[in-house]
Amino acid sequence: MTSIQDRGAELRRLHDAPELLQVVNVWDAISARVVADLPDTRALATASHSIAATFGYEDGENIPLDLMLDMIGRIVATTDLPVSADLESGYGDAGETIRRAIGVGAVGANLEDRMRPFDEAVEAVRASVRAAEAEGVPFALNARTDVFLRDALPTEHEKTTEAIRRGRAFLDEGATCVFVPGKLDEGTIEQLVGGLGERKLSVIAVPGSVHPQRLQELGVARASYGPWTQRVALTALRNTALELYAGGVLPTGTQPLN
Repeated sequence: MTSIQDRGAELRRLHDAPELLQVVNVWDAISARVVADLPDTRALATASHSIAATFGYEDGENIPLDLMLDMIGRIVATTDLPVSADLESGYGDAGETIRRAIGVGAVGANLEDRMRPFDEAVEAVRASVRAAEAEGVPFALNARTDVFLRDALPTEHEKTTEAIRRGRAFLDEGATCVFVPGKLDEGTIEQLVGGLGERKLSVIAVPGSVHPQRLQELGVARASYGPWTQRVALTALRNTALELYAGGVLPTGTQPLN
């Protein structure tokens, strides 16, 4: 396996590159192996929601951190590609959680602000960056603000303005990019890129989102898919079960990927 320093440097490079970094989120060792084996895969990202669901927990730091980190380590062990870990809001100690994630091989992370007070959110980013520096690992911190997800402000303009304010502060503390999840339209994405800088915005793609090619043209750094990849897999499982119960057969073209 390549060194953790090399994988960290590569993940940072992928965020700075002119091409959009697409990360197809995974949730266990076999989903990681299937995605990592594809020739276009350049990095992996875990989905905390999906890992929690795998073990029967609700999203939102209900899964024990030790269990989450164990699965992240299993995902890292499947590949030489860099892995970014979704660490929710840091489990009460963002710096220590980042340190432990690096300990199982992660070289990047999502960190949610959950619309905490501004100074608290900035301090969590600062602690995360310092923790990675102390470990001596190049680290891609995808600092997330939930201003759109939590409907924290009454107008789109106010939400965009606050996302930029928080995002700039996160970047000033050393975050690699700013993750603004939500079903964003082109106009909002243009404003966010204008306020944060090209290749500094990270978005989530959901059904009906702006096409990846257009995201690249708009200057977005990274697009991920969160729990939606697991939902695609579960939808296929449910539909297959319904077909079998109705007297059908397994789908033609099913591959032995496990």
